Amino acid sequence: MLDPAAEKYLLGLQRAMSVDAFWKAAQQLLAAAVPNRLIGFMLQHNPILPPFARWTLPMPDGFFAAEPLKSYIAAQRRKTILRIGDLFSNRSSFMKSRFCRRYMAPQECAHAVCLLFRENQRLVCAVVIMRAATQGDLSSAETKLLRQLYPQFSTALRRLRSLGRERAVRMDFEECLRQLPLPTMLLRWNLKLIYRNRAARDFCAVWEKGWEQARLTNATSGIPSEILDRCRQLKQQWARAQRPSAARKVFKRERVRHPRSSELRATVRLKQLSSTDLARPHFLIECEALRRHRAQHAEATVSRLPALARLTRRQQEITRLVCDGRSNQEIADQAGLSLAMVKKHLHAVFRKLEVTSRSQLMALMR
Repeated sequence: MLDPAAEKYLLGLQRAMSVDAFWKAAQQLLAAAVPNRLIGFMLQHNPILPPFARWTLPMPDGFFAAEPLKSYIAAQRRKTILRIGDLFSNRSSFMKSRFCRRYMAPQECAHAVCLLFRENQRLVCAVVIMRAATQGDLSSAETKLLRQLYPQFSTALRRLRSLGRERAVRMDFEECLRQLPLPTMLLRWNLKLIYRNRAARDFCAVWEKGWEQARLTNATSGIPSEILDRCRQLKQQWARAQRPSAARKVFKRERVRHPRSSELRATVRLKQLSSTDLARPHFLIECEALRRHRAQHAEATVSRLPALARLTRRQQEITRLVCDGRSNQEIADQAGLSLAMVKKHLHAVFRKLEVTSRSQLMALMR
């Protein structure tokens, strides 16, 4: 279908994980497949936001909002490959049109073709190829080649859209986890850290340095070696259970306790989507920092009472919203404050109550 030199660019198109990578691969692929002077790219997945547009040469704004292309797009035609010259009654009217004078003549282009990609009858993407007069209009062989490339572009765009949704969901999920008071960590099969929320970072510091030292230094620590050793044991058990002669064992959970502090413990779970999944399992670690002895807890509470009394009414309101699990932006919206002012109040609360994280503040307010 393609010159062998262009095949690697087709692979690059299918490998693209971002809009910028897609645009770079599209330029390289079209340059290798169809001679051109100028390539343009427009993307608008969200009809509310302005379109994202890129050109290989400087181009005035409003190309897709210019007549008669705008009317053609609004008519929701099903045509996927459009010659711009077909929008005019004849070649002469095209060359004299304002569209040609504004967008094509300054680039020394005389021919243009658009690849139109729609979703639910709405245009979401377009790729424009412009050619100089000396290059001529697209031949039937070149048009056929673009029709063969069209599904490749369409597949890559669907993947980008899917990746974008997945990335957005993952970011929202991570933000949710960051607000959880329960320390949570996720490790790959090779014991490399995938994710750890704020509470888990605090927990690891307490495990390594102790309560007071962790609070004073506000330092971060790695995953405790006792937890990693238990993960390695689970790996060995799982590997033995995969042998044909071995009896199947259900891996539920393993408890790990701190060697010197009984109030610190973690639960390690070996998680796999299904028995037929090709990916190896990962480790979900849920940590607990049990309350200290009542006498110690009462002493700490009494020592903090003067600081609690020094909180202003606004600081008390923000503390209550933090304990409700609200983010800084949600607190700002509800309290009618700017984001910077919310952060300033939170910093004052942390200083007065001698805590270093939201999870510690939530634990203190229980």
